[in-house]
Amino acid sequence: MFGVTSIRRALRPRSDASDSHETLDLPVHRVRRWMGICLDGWPFVGGAATLTLLGGWLGGWPWAVVPGLATFFTAWFFRDPERSLPSEPGGIVSPADGRVIDVRRVPYPRLLPGEATRVSIFMSVFNVHVNRVPYAGRVRQVHSNPGKFFAAFAEKASLENEQTAVCVDTDRGVPLLFVQIAGLIARRIVCRLAPAERVQTGERFGLIRFGSRTDIYLPDDVEIRVKVGDRVSGGASVIGVFR
Repeated sequence: MFGVTSIRRALRPRSDASDSHETLDLPVHRVRRWMGICLDGWPFVGGAATLTLLGGWLGGWPWAVVPGLATFFTAWFFRDPERSLPSEPGGIVSPADGRVIDVRRVPYPRLLPGEATRVSIFMSVFNVHVNRVPYAGRVRQVHSNPGKFFAAFAEKASLENEQTAVCVDTDRGVPLLFVQIAGLIARRIVCRLAPAERVQTGERFGLIRFGSRTDIYLPDDVEIRVKVGDRVSGGASVIGVFR
């Protein structure tokens, strides 16, 4: 059993191994995890587990089956696995798990002038939903835009859905824009970045609850490494490389 002291120790930000660039467990003060599950998901997991116990206590095991399955699904949905950071120099990692649904040349939205190649990644309810920083640098701007909740795989979702855009001035001297987009089911975007903060490649910075989409805009001096239909893993898959 875990005592109160053990739980507090597990939730405490670490300053030793968590600062290593060899894994994505850095730093944990933005998006923390405990027992392999994102802390933002524990209220949902705890609520479902409580219903399971109450159902079993009041009505016997048949009444615990449905909330028990809900507990398992919720814990699995909010899982936050460790990932090994690619060693390729200049590699830009995927900000999310999921399937690449679009790669096209488009104008930058709002925060930057000109055009870029937009890579859109759709996260179904079966994917990990913790988002990660694609490349090291300093946050220039974070912009949240209230909007609608069209299906995340629809083209109009990039412009009309509720979203949070982050612009990072990378260590390569080139700005990089990535956008968290709410979907038909997802109604809650979590972004724990603020302007002037220093970020590292692969660092956990937020999540989107229950199905969503992430767009990343790659500038001209980036070689695209993915195509439509590819499956990518947040922080582990290289989607582009600075030339």
